[in-house]
Amino acid sequence: MKDKTTALTSFMKQRRMGLNDFIQRLATNSYACKHPEVQSILNLSPPQDAELMNTNPSPPPSPSQQINLGPSSNPSAKPSDFHFLKVIGKGSFGKVLLARHRADDEFYAVKVLQKKAILKKKEEKHIMSERNVLLKNVKHPFLVGLHYSFQTADKLYFILDYINGGELFYHLQRERCFLEPRARFYAAEIGSALGYLHSLNIVYRDLKPENILLDSQGHIILTDFGLCKENIEPNGTTSTFCGTPEYLAPEVLHKQPYDRTVDWWCLGAVLYEMLYGLPPFYSRNTAEMYDNILNKPLQLKPNISNAARHLLEGLLQKDRTKRLGCTDDFIEIKNHMFFSPINWDDLNAKKITPPFNPNVTGPNDLRHFDPEFTDEPVPNSIGCSPDSALATASIKEAAEAFVGFSYAPSMDSYL
Repeated sequence: MKDKTTALTSFMKQRRMGLNDFIQRLATNSYACKHPEVQSILNLSPPQDAELMNTNPSPPPSPSQQINLGPSSNPSAKPSDFHFLKVIGKGSFGKVLLARHRADDEFYAVKVLQKKAILKKKEEKHIMSERNVLLKNVKHPFLVGLHYSFQTADKLYFILDYINGGELFYHLQRERCFLEPRARFYAAEIGSALGYLHSLNIVYRDLKPENILLDSQGHIILTDFGLCKENIEPNGTTSTFCGTPEYLAPEVLHKQPYDRTVDWWCLGAVLYEMLYGLPPFYSRNTAEMYDNILNKPLQLKPNISNAARHLLEGLLQKDRTKRLGCTDDFIEIKNHMFFSPINWDDLNAKKITPPFNPNVTGPNDLRHFDPEFTDEPVPNSIGCSPDSALATASIKEAAEAFVGFSYAPSMDSYL
């Protein structure tokens, strides 16, 4: 039991790291690097290697490379419009804060990203991809909504729906695993969201319990679209190495072209984790875990139904051409016998009562957020002037890189 708790604790800590940081740590681990699969994974082509390892700084983007993403911009918005109350999340490039708009008293989740950190890791395209995907969300019930975006000289701001039922990861961490009906409900709502993204030719690529939130009633809300890949037609593929280690599909590890079925592998991994408490093929030794994903047969303990077993075997099929969803995408998933108790019209209309109610009393109820975040003081720099580390030249580079995000410098930005 002690070993399992230690493994679980180690797993939790690893999960908080971004893939870039994880790969850099892996690359400096001499033991792990000796493993042939790890060597193969790290032996990327130069453009991808530069993107992943950040070894070759690229010049500032030229005007022709600038991305104009106007639709969500709010040129008149500024940080001082908000009263920032609590830190409710953290990532590689910044923080997510609970904020109340001073004019209308509405609560929002404000994602504040540091341009300097984004540029250092050459992640501008991922940030802009996230914004593009948020813009395409035509009020789908299980996808987070973007209200608008704006920027100052050194920061980007996403004004998002405030969801305070907690991360699925947080609830799973506390309860270890879920009963099958609860896991089925969550998997159905997640599947509906993924199917909708696929209908827009978007592959999500980073499904994991940290990116799945519960709203105040207990419905699923999918968030964090930074690794989405746009413009993937039904038979289209991509090959960028990205995702979260525990959930990487075999074809991604093999550096083979992959398609939207990568999301169905991830759904299988999340469903497995909901039922068993850890992802499939998990090992504290990363090289061993990668080897398990690539070569170890799926092993299912007997404490789940035959329908759940059959679904997991279909979703966690190592050959993507035989994976459930490879022919008719979401139609194959929703028609699987595991989901036979689900009325999909009622599900999408939120007419099915969630199996768990977070019972939050209002926007200020933060009981389902990890104290690791909420105990942290709100930074004084959220709406302040650029810090001294961001030189004038860097400010200019940052402004050019994010043209179209909605750059509206004003005296207010520097208060």
